[in-house]
Amino acid sequence: MAQIKLMHAKLHHLRVTEAKLEYVGSITIDRTLIEQVGILPLEEVHIWNLENGNRLSTYVLPGEANSGVVCLNGAAAHLCHPGDRLIVAAYETKERSEVLEKGHCAKVIIADEQNHCDKFFEQHLESNGEMGINLAITDIESIEPTTSLPSLSAV
Repeated sequence: MAQIKLMHAKLHHLRVTEAKLEYVGSITIDRTLIEQVGILPLEEVHIWNLENGNRLSTYVLPGEANSGVVCLNGAAAHLCHPGDRLIVAAYETKERSEVLEKGHCAKVIIADEQNHCDKFFEQHLESNGEMGINLAITDIESIEPTTSLPSLSAV
């Protein structure tokens, strides 16, 4: 079976709040944001810097909830500076036939200047039978996390 990689979560227009070179890698992101879109701690993410075009991949560490923290750690601190706008995306691998049959959903947040949720929506791939697949966007009225994560208080 053919497997494909699809975006399942995206944080758009995050503002870098810190860059810590003397750290063992990763990006620290406000826990509330990662929970809302379903990104897990230690999950690989792709990062695109809108200010300078730099691209990188690393893993996520949860920051303090509702703090707005977005901190590039380790070598990534060379690629992003406080105030830079970022896009952070996470992907998952699925069977192509499953996506064509059952669809797929990606959660997206567009952040405000303080790295809080300004807009929250879902992008759905929906099968329409023999005609193929459609992309539909659904605004989310309630900004409640839809993914239940275990307590991260020990992290």
